[in-house]
Amino acid sequence: MLTHQQVNQWLQDYVAAWKSYDLDAIRALFSAEAIYRYNPFDEPLRGREAIVASWLENRDVPNTYTAAYKSIAVEGSTAVSNGRSLYYEVDGKTLNRQYDNIFVLHFDYEGHCVDFCEWFLQPRKS
Repeated sequence: MLTHQQVNQWLQDYVAAWKSYDLDAIRALFSAEAIYRYNPFDEPLRGREAIVASWLENRDVPNTYTAAYKSIAVEGSTAVSNGRSLYYEVDGKTLNRQYDNIFVLHFDYEGHCVDFCEWFLQPRKS
């Protein structure tokens, strides 16, 4: 049975893979036939290699982003997480934009994500 600890470790690995864009680290997150949605309304990416290719094609500038996510619900092989993604100017210090994220995740028995869907919101500007 999937635990909060396992999901939180996966989320940490997800952030590390995003920061490094390491091919093997990205691959290790997903099953071969994984489905990945950057948002629930787009056509999903299908398959680990399509996910890896998308990540590598759409790289963020190094040291201009960070994130932290944590599981908020786990049942069976499904998890929901919440967190925040922060993007900075090229100086790496001036906040450019932020997103509050909800991920809906489904895992296989080996701990690979088989279905990833991201929901995100930007705070309203005052």
